Amino acid sequence: MENKQKDNLKKKLSDNSDMLAGLGTVGTLGFTMVLSTFAGLGIGLWLDKITGWRPWFTISCLLFGIIAGFVKIISEMNKKV
Repeated sequence: MENKQKDNLKKKLSDNSDMLAGLGTVGTLGFTMVLSTFAGLGIGLWLDKITGWRPWFTISCLLFGIIAGFVKIISEMNKKV
């Protein structure tokens, strides 16, 4: 009886570990997307300030940051599968 309870407890802990690992992966990917988007926006605003070509660098760098975020997410998801 005691061994069965220990096995059930180990199974529950294992299931929770898998769930937490999945949540960690999703959180990391979300952070990557946000960070790459804001990095593109910041670089674009900085380049616009230097060159005076408003809003072209902001738009292009923002789009580049968004695309880079999606590429990173897709590559990470392909690694997991």
